[in-house]
Amino acid sequence: MEGLKFVLVFVLLALASSFASASDPSPLQDFCVAINETDGVFVNGKFCKDPAQVTENDFFYPGLNMPRDTSSPVGSKVTPVNVAQIAGLNTLGISFARIDYAPYGGLNPPHTHPRASEILVVVEGTLYVGFVTSNLANGDNRLITKVLNPGDVFVFPIGLIHFQFNVGKTNAVAFASLSSQNPGVITIANAVFGADPPIKPDVLAKAFQVDKKIVDYLQKQFWTDNN
Repeated sequence: MEGLKFVLVFVLLALASSFASASDPSPLQDFCVAINETDGVFVNGKFCKDPAQVTENDFFYPGLNMPRDTSSPVGSKVTPVNVAQIAGLNTLGISFARIDYAPYGGLNPPHTHPRASEILVVVEGTLYVGFVTSNLANGDNRLITKVLNPGDVFVFPIGLIHFQFNVGKTNAVAFASLSSQNPGVITIANAVFGADPPIKPDVLAKAFQVDKKIVDYLQKQFWTDNN
């Protein structure tokens, strides 16, 4: 029985360890305000400013109450607030974003955050949101969606493709919190069709089961937009 208890405790600790390592490392001090001086050395994160030189502005970002321009081709604007905007976020494992959506179809297109889960709250408008699961045992990918109204909250698990689409007649606004100081973003269409250098059209034509002319058109469209 004691041996069984030891095994169970060992398994639980192993699981806890795997969960802990799935997010940003925990800080080893009160804060580690980021600096860009590296002297040619790169670390997993950023170097720390001398704590004696830290000011309140290292933890501050203004203006998220202001509407953003949504005249982009997809009709949305993401305003990130991560370690690049607030140096004090370094090592804290969190970040934030404001997303503005144009009426009648403003879209935050399908994308992933390779290093973070996301929790989103709608404050204005009506959004159709969703994410796609990884490959299931039968090879399918399940789509999980919901229509959100002001005050509604939705979670996008780490690494999964997700999107938000304004189905209303007015502007929409949402705020998102992410479980990394630098969650990263991979916008699917831009990454696939706008990669630099481009992915060989034959590869994409076979993957998407379409004529190569369609791939050529899409690559021209996205490569021009991204470069």
